[in-house]
Amino acid sequence: MTPYWPSLFGGMLIGLSASLLLLLNGRVAGVSGIVGRLLLARASTNAAFVIGLLVGPLLFLAGFGRWPSVTITASLPMIAAAGLLVGFGSRMGSGCTSGHGVAGLSRLSPRSFVAVLTFLSAGVATVTLMRSAGL
Repeated sequence: MTPYWPSLFGGMLIGLSASLLLLLNGRVAGVSGIVGRLLLARASTNAAFVIGLLVGPLLFLAGFGRWPSVTITASLPMIAAAGLLVGFGSRMGSGCTSGHGVAGLSRLSPRSFVAVLTFLSAGVATVTLMRSAGL
């Protein structure tokens, strides 16, 4: 088995779930909005989507016979700061990477195109700065 199968399979499932959510529920698959509405008890139909996200690693285990490999080398304070920045950015940008990158680009949204370029540019700049600082 090539190392690309899990990523290809995962990408196909993301596309399928985003398409089904749009077709069946009329909602764009932005995880930050879905989780936010679920936490505010505004939309219980989002529970199935969130449960699917949580069950995903179990499906990966069943399909590939191992847990997804995740390596985190950052410290806990760095992870917490990054999480807060991502949360703030998704609110400021009116959506997260999944909403803009998966659903927005597939709908040819100009706003999503600009958002994805901003996400990618900020990511490249952050990695470059962190590596140059030795972090």
